[in-house]
Amino acid sequence: MSTQKPVRIGVVSTANIAREKVIPGFRTTPWLEVAAIASRNANTAKAAAAALGIPVAHGSYEALFADPTIEAVYIPTPNDSHVDLALAAARAGKHVLCEKPAAMNAKDAERLAALPQGIVYLEAFMVRHHPQWLKARELVRGGAIGKVAAAQAFFSYFLDDPANIRNKPENGGGGLWDIGVYPIVTARFAFDAEPKRVVGLIELDPTFGTDVLTSAILDFGEGRHLTFTVGTQTVPHQHVNIVGSTGRIEVLIPFNAPAMAETVIRLDRGKVLGDAEIEEIRLPACDQYGLQGEAFAKAIRGVEPLPYGPRDAIQMMKILDAIVESAKTGRWVDL
Repeated sequence: MSTQKPVRIGVVSTANIAREKVIPGFRTTPWLEVAAIASRNANTAKAAAAALGIPVAHGSYEALFADPTIEAVYIPTPNDSHVDLALAAARAGKHVLCEKPAAMNAKDAERLAALPQGIVYLEAFMVRHHPQWLKARELVRGGAIGKVAAAQAFFSYFLDDPANIRNKPENGGGGLWDIGVYPIVTARFAFDAEPKRVVGLIELDPTFGTDVLTSAILDFGEGRHLTFTVGTQTVPHQHVNIVGSTGRIEVLIPFNAPAMAETVIRLDRGKVLGDAEIEEIRLPACDQYGLQGEAFAKAIRGVEPLPYGPRDAIQMMKILDAIVESAKTGRWVDL
């Protein structure tokens, strides 16, 4: 372990993902210290701080940004607030780890180009730090499945609560923005490439106006396709297959990998149909939110640079916008 002091991070809001997933993850690494939490309501902030054992509670986001003891912030607020809060935090000299998606659309995301020099910005795709995805990418790069051809993904849950932020389009709700980003980011990660064009099909909830079933094909060029479906009113399920000329990689729990539990990916070399000759590759227990936080902190300390930043986040929003445009026009959209 480095002798570097841990990065003192503040949490912007008391969102469930922060309390239940990310803060516990941050506490698995010595590179971070959860030093403060903020809410627009001072009593809410104090209650969360007491429940989570966080020493400082701020009754506004602005107060957290102005706190001179805080070096970085984690932003898990609704999607429509992400860019404004990231810019405000950065102007106050704080490094920014922001939940996905980074913005409401590409035009909104382009404002991230104005982040001050020296600020570390990371969109919170924890999957890119999990050993199972690092191993999957290693296998693809190493030719374990031959010439890579396709990734197929499914990700869904059932949520019909009208009060839930995921069902409010004005706040950036809907399946594509919430979970469609994961098949896209993991394909970009595994292929080490960006899509050239996309085609999409979207079903909207007649009451909410959010997409409840979205499917898309992303053409990455050189004979590589991603096909995926995400749903917010279908049975909970997630799965990814990456298929090549001589084999395939199956990621069993690709996105919500259980914290501090061993994960398994499967390598099938196609000798027989079924599971009889599949090789199981077991990856060590970890917390992907902790690993993400550690990578963020190491970048702040100048130990290991991050390969992802604002331009990566803007690119994701361009892809999402293209899928929406395609669904509206019924045509392929170039990127």
